[in-house]
Amino acid sequence: MSSVATLLQEGIARLRAAGSETPRLDAELLLGHALGVQRTGLIAHPEAEVGSGPARTYAAGLARRERGEPVAYIRGIKEFYGLVFVTDGRGLIPRPETELLVELAEGAIADRLASAPRPAGSPPLRVVDVGTGTGTVAVALAVLLRRRRMASHVTILATDCSGDALDLARENAVGHGVADLVAFARADLVPPEARADLVVANLPYIPSAEVDRLPVAASFEPRVALDGGEDGLAAIRRLLARLPDLLEPGGLALLEIGADQAVAMAGLAGTLPGGWRSELFRDLAGRPRVVRLERLP
Repeated sequence: MSSVATLLQEGIARLRAAGSETPRLDAELLLGHALGVQRTGLIAHPEAEVGSGPARTYAAGLARRERGEPVAYIRGIKEFYGLVFVTDGRGLIPRPETELLVELAEGAIADRLASAPRPAGSPPLRVVDVGTGTGTVAVALAVLLRRRRMASHVTILATDCSGDALDLARENAVGHGVADLVAFARADLVPPEARADLVVANLPYIPSAEVDRLPVAASFEPRVALDGGEDGLAAIRRLLARLPDLLEPGGLALLEIGADQAVAMAGLAGTLPGGWRSELFRDLAGRPRVVRLERLP
């Protein structure tokens, strides 16, 4: 039998030669997955011997990663906002940058609910997660709101144009015990009759010409979840056109964008009819990431 340290060294060398951008992290995640332990366990016990079964599982995972498949698909899970989501080729792999979208949405909901007393019988706040994909934003929000005992004051509708993605999102809602809090609908952006107090959206925003130049791992993800058209803003532009009918007066839209799209988004926001207030939020790396649009009463 080989030790943890030996298998990691071999895996790191193989993945580095295959062109992985994070060979050590990849190898640690794959070996941890094969053994059913956290990465910290591997680091704490490098001398531990690995049985033949886990070693074969690890070797199979390395081979898949050498071919470019994302680690999240090999493991079948991805961590996001402190939660673990099922991931596979039906939906986009959650990115840490999108956690800002959840953080801002949770804050906006809490502010609305806590800023003034809500008379008995007040209608719930209506949240629509457009292009839910794996369901990470909608499900994370539902989990957070339940923890804060606010779930009874909010309805969440998660939409996607892909039936496969919606199936994956439903599985994640069930897995986190919030299937009763999130409704799902297959739609091109949003159903015609939908109305919302808060819209959140992580729509595809990568220009078409750049999609094929992404790391090979992205080729395993649904192209429809990445390709934002010629300038990357095709889907976002279509959603903006729907906002005047979708958002109630005083409502908010939180839209994730590419780091180089802030100026273009400001121009698009300026074309919205009526009164709107726009604000840009940056991610932890200091890059433009979320645009907040408020429809003035």
